[in-house]
Amino acid sequence: MLSKINAWLHLWLGIAAGIPVIILGITGCVLVFEHDIKELTTNYIQVAAQKSEEQLPPSAIYKSVKATLPDYEIASSWYYGLDKSIKVSLDHSDSLVYVNPYTAEILAIVNHEDFFHFMDEGHRHLWMPEKIGRQVVGWSTLIFFILLLTGLALWWPKKWNRRSREQSLTIKWKAKFKRINYDLHNVLGFYALTIAFVMCFTGLIMSFPWIRSSVVWMTGGYPNKPKTEKNNKTELPDQPLNDALDVADQIWYKVRHEYAKYNKEAVIVHYPEHDEKTVSACTDMEGGTWRDLNFDRNTLELTGRKQGPIDEANAAEWLMRSNYALHTGFIGGMTTKIIYFVASLVCATLPITGFYIWWGKKRKATKKTKHTPLATP
Repeated sequence: MLSKINAWLHLWLGIAAGIPVIILGITGCVLVFEHDIKELTTNYIQVAAQKSEEQLPPSAIYKSVKATLPDYEIASSWYYGLDKSIKVSLDHSDSLVYVNPYTAEILAIVNHEDFFHFMDEGHRHLWMPEKIGRQVVGWSTLIFFILLLTGLALWWPKKWNRRSREQSLTIKWKAKFKRINYDLHNVLGFYALTIAFVMCFTGLIMSFPWIRSSVVWMTGGYPNKPKTEKNNKTELPDQPLNDALDVADQIWYKVRHEYAKYNKEAVIVHYPEHDEKTVSACTDMEGGTWRDLNFDRNTLELTGRKQGPIDEANAAEWLMRSNYALHTGFIGGMTTKIIYFVASLVCATLPITGFYIWWGKKRKATKKTKHTPLATP
């Protein structure tokens, strides 16, 4: 009885979430190699590496871009390392500017709305209105998570012997297409199962705050914030804010020399607007993880919630900060990217091979009914 319910759930949940799973799988395959493909197919991302001291500060990059695009407000500069150009983002613009970090020469102005952005929109919200699409993606991911569980139950042999192991773990390439299709669904689905579980679960953490909160709670919660002592000092009136470019330069230098632990030349610095009192930066960008920092604009001291290096994070914080890397396969570099690519491709095929299995059974049942002689009175 339970096996029939499990099979029924696997069939109808699979039909319900089939198309979103295909789209999420294919777009995931493409996005996992987005940066690698861009580096190979463009001439403005790679630059000849020089010494760290030769890199120009954010103010020099800002002035160079501003001279070329005087009508745009510049939001931030993204340093990616010694052999990469700097990506400059503009406020209220779809354009991205790539700048040589040693000469401030503008290498390219490209439209953010490219092929990969299109695939990213498909992966995040299926090209639907964002509010609706994100819900569809979230619930489809949850259904796929259940499908993985029901699929594992269907795959599990009733008896473990040599014959069942061969049927469950190998593809009979010399058999008829119907059997090969069954094996592609059954066997490849099993091999992709572990990574599919990871991709699904990390996707659910992104989609549903209650799942994120539950995981944080179950893994011990975030570290307690240090207690702050109350004082009776009279608050001073607001001081004039320091010059934005000077602040950006000082924070860039400070992050690289005092806070960065990994990939020190990769830093994101935001240019504060005229009334902003807090300036954000980002460092330790490695393996799909990063470390956010916020600085007081006048004192240049860290403010707000403080993040330490990821190897000093507790379980809950490590999981949340590594969630993107675990979801995308960036966590282990090229090796895990390839594994995730294959697993994502297999996930995209499961609804198709599963539908063909169901269609074949339905046709067989229909033929059987037609050929069954009617009972005579």
